[in-house]
Order: sequence, then C-alpha cells, then structure tokens
Amino acid sequence: MALTLKRSLGLWSAVSIVIGSIIGAGIFMRPASMAARLGSPYLLLLVWLVAGGVSILGAMIFAELGTMFPDTGGPYIYFQKIYGDFTAFIYGYSASMVINTTALASMAFVAAQYLGFFIPLPRFAPAVETSIRLHLPFVADIYPLQDFGVRSTAALILIFLTALNYYSTKQSNALQVVATFVKALALFLLVGGLLFTGKGHAVNFITNSPGFHPTHFLLLAAFMAATSGAFSSYDGWYNLNMIAGEIENPHRNIHRSLLIGVGACIGIYALTTLAYIYVIPVEQMAHSSLVAADAMEKVLGVAAAGLVSALIVISAFGATNSNLLANIRVLFAMGEKGDFFAWSGRVHPRFGTPGNAAILMGIISILFVFSGSFDILADMFVFLSWIFYGLTGVGLFLLRRRMPDIPRPYRVKGYPVLPAIFVIFTAVYLVITLYNDISAYNSGRSPIIQSVFGLLLTATGIPFYLYFQWQKRKHAK
Repeated sequence: MALTLKRSLGLWSAVSIVIGSIIGAGIFMRPASMAARLGSPYLLLLVWLVAGGVSILGAMIFAELGTMFPDTGGPYIYFQKIYGDFTAFIYGYSASMVINTTALASMAFVAAQYLGFFIPLPRFAPAVETSIRLHLPFVADIYPLQDFGVRSTAALILIFLTALNYYSTKQSNALQVVATFVKALALFLLVGGLLFTGKGHAVNFITNSPGFHPTHFLLLAAFMAATSGAFSSYDGWYNLNMIAGEIENPHRNIHRSLLIGVGACIGIYALTTLAYIYVIPVEQMAHSSLVAADAMEKVLGVAAAGLVSALIVISAFGATNSNLLANIRVLFAMGEKGDFFAWSGRVHPRFGTPGNAAILMGIISILFVFSGSFDILADMFVFLSWIFYGLTGVGLFLLRRRMPDIPRPYRVKGYPVLPAIFVIFTAVYLVITLYNDISAYNSGRSPIIQSVFGLLLTATGIPFYLYFQWQKRKHAK
C-alpha cells in the first residue's frame, strides 16, 4: 500500500503556519517605499487595510475550495479540477521552480543579513567579489562571490530547515509555533514601545508630505504600486491550503485558521504602521532605509538597532520555515500524480515526510541565494502570483455551477458579491501593475517590462509539461 502523509496538524498549528507565512521582514522595510509613493499617512494606513481586506476575501475563497478538496497541494489540485492539467502544471512549475524558491532565498538572505549585526560575517575583497560576473539577459549582472559570508549563512539556514522538514513535519511545525509566538509578541512590544512612550506626535497622523498633490489616475497608480508592497507583505496566507491533506478535521479547521490568521496579521500590520507614523513623519519615513530601526532609535537610542535586527532575524527565519513547510507540498502533489518526477512525490518510508520534494526545493533555493537574482525575480513574480489568485477566484464561480451538489463545509460569505469584488480588484491591480512596469521601462528605470518577462519565464515550463504528459501516456499504454 502506498504511503500517505498523516493528518497531524491541529487548529493552532494551522493558525501559526498562516501567521508565520505572512509575517516576514516586509513590515520592517516596505513602509518606506510605500510612504515615498503615497506621501500621505492616512493613505499609507488605508493601503494596509485594503490589501488586508482583499487578502481576507482571497482567504475566504481558498477556505471554500480547501474544505471542498482537503488534499495536499492546494491550488495545484483546484486548477486541475477547474481548468485541467495544463494550467495546474504551469502553476505548480512556476510556484515550485521559481516563485516560492526565490521567496525562500530572499527570506533566508534577509535573516542572514541581519544576523550579521551580532556575528561578523566574512566577505571577500571588492576585487575578488567582482572577479566572477554572470550576465542574466535583460535583467542584470550578478556576482556570486558578493556578500559571500551572508550568502553562505543563508545557505546554512536553508540546509538546516530542509533537513528539519525532511526528518520531521512535527518538529518543523513545533519550531514554527514557537517562532510565530515570539515574533508576534515582539511586534506587540514594539508597537507598545512606540505608542506609549510619548515620544511621537499625533499630528503626524494627518500631515502629508510637502509634495503630496493627488490627481486622479496618478494617485490610483501610486496607490496600486504601494498596494503591491503591502500584498508582498501579506503574501503567504494561501500556504495553509498546500498542506490541507495533513490538517486534522480539515472541514472545520481550514477556514477557521485562515480567517483567524489573516485577521490577526491585519491587526498587527495596522497597529505597527500607526506606531511608525506616530514616531516618524511620513516625509521622513519615505527616506528611511529601515523604518523600524529609525522609529525605535527615537525611543531607545542606540539599543534599537540590535532589538530590531533580532526581531527581523526571528521573523525572516520563521517565515522561511513556514513557506518551505507548505510549498514542498505542491511539488510533492505534482510528483504523486505523475506531473513531475515520480521520486518527488514519494513519502519517506521512515519519517513520513515529503523528503525528496524538500531536498529539491532546498537545493533550488540555495542556487538562487548564490545567483543573487532572487530579489529581482521575487518582485517580478508578485504579478504572476496574483494572476493565479484571480484564476482561483474565477474558479470558485465555475465550480459553483459545475459541482453544485458537492459538499461545501464552508461557503464564502456574501457570494457572489464579495468573491466578485476580489476578482475585479485583482484585475485592476494587474492592469495598473502592467502600466507601472511599462512606464518604468519607457522611462529607463527598468531594463525590462518585469511582469511580461515573468510570464515569459513561466512559459519555460511548457516543454516540461509536454514531456511529462508524454511520459504519462507512455505508461498508460
């Protein structure tokens, strides 16, 4: 009998995965670029609330689909049932080979970078760092030896977490629960420290930047560009669906953990943003390299840098583990169904984990760490991720018509209005993002139209799809 993954994750373990997947380093860094685009404190807060509200709508859609099909693989399974093998494969390929592996590389790199505040990490002389240059066509030149100490530390983090997920899902989840609790507690302490020391100014909440002159479409474009930063900070709420096959009582716990987890993150992000604004005017925030450190420095002085660095290390480390824990399940599901190499879909006979899938994703993530291209690719694939979210939203309507009688332990509230709002907002977001990318290309600020290049990279999965379909037909004969 074929080995299967066990349902061993309870409600609060699932909630910790949702929160742990969402809260990484974004809330410490993204507010600066968002403030620069908007120039308004209340618009900055509104962006976080709007992005959180849209994420809640997306979580409701994923909750209905997850309780309908509580299987390991999440969206990969839904796309197979809604659109067929091709769309499912393209999603699984892009998610496993590029989107999620670049995200893992980026998070591990951030954790290693801020760990360097406490432990001096070696690096080569400038001449050595630039001695090896690799050209990524249409994107950038990359230097594998640059920041070698940080990259090596990031690789060690990925090796450790890959080994942990290879040997024990239970221990990986235990680490996730602890990391999520610690960083949530630390964020609340940070918020309290900023809001209740009396070293800020309430007038900051209503004071716009001197250059703030809102004009219709330009303001909408700026709002959507800032929303992209917020979306990247909320990204990860869907990870729970990828491990649905291992959640206890999935018909009850999937939707509860999604809504609790995303709701908690909205509250945390809104309070943290309010705390930043209280201490730092939005004009000053726009020029900050690390908003959290600048805000804390006003309250605690030089000790702030160490505290914020520790918080970022914990957050990025926990987010790396949570995303690895979830995303290897997509690769596992593909291998299990014959849409990828069969060995990637095998359960370890002793440890009961998707061990081979963990190793493959770990290796690819480490390669991205040393390539230095992960930041470019991670930003590029935020656009692509939202294409798949939009397809999932449309798929909800299709399944309601095609499978009206299938049990739905959880139904999206406000159907069809709220899911339609999610789909419409996603479409507007994608159009505005494409407009911003074309504008950046035409003005010379970007060597490529990032969203289009992301689609072209995803298309490299088509030959693999044809190969694995040929393999399936051969085995069927």
